[in-house]
Amino acid sequence: MSAITVLAAATEKEHSLLIPEVPDLVWGTIGFIVVLVVFIKVALPRLNTLLDARSAAIEGRIDEAKHAREEAEQVLERYQQQLAEARVEAGRIREQAREDGKRILAEQREAAQAEADRIVAQARSQIEAQREQAVASLRAEVGTLALDLASAVVGEHLADDTNATAYVDRFLADLQLEHAADGVRE
Repeated sequence: MSAITVLAAATEKEHSLLIPEVPDLVWGTIGFIVVLVVFIKVALPRLNTLLDARSAAIEGRIDEAKHAREEAEQVLERYQQQLAEARVEAGRIREQAREDGKRILAEQREAAQAEADRIVAQARSQIEAQREQAVASLRAEVGTLALDLASAVVGEHLADDTNATAYVDRFLADLQLEHAADGVRE
């Protein structure tokens, strides 16, 4: 015998747990339909409302995240622009400082050179004045010595003679010309 026949025979004699009776099937189906209708009419709209609210909240957060991202990108762009401007400004300031440094250095050199030229000119004028003073002093002294020597050789006093003084001056002028001519030849 087959398993189905055994099962069918057992069902006729006793109530089977695996195969329900027709009234149980009808009432089970009616209960299922009632629960299904209540679920569709009551629970499903609430579930849909809950899911829609959750979906809207997620979309709202996504929109907020997009907006925050856009703001962050704008802030980053402004920051990068300001950074680029600051770099340009820093470069300009460095270049200006270099130019100012060169200009100040040139001014200081010019001022130092002018001061050095002034000091040299002043020293030259002092030297020239002292040389002229020494030459005048030497002329007077050499003239006096020459007249004294000539007076001793001649045996007469020549210091008062104007011709003697003119002769000594002419002699010294000739010596100066010879000295200048010797300097040119060398």
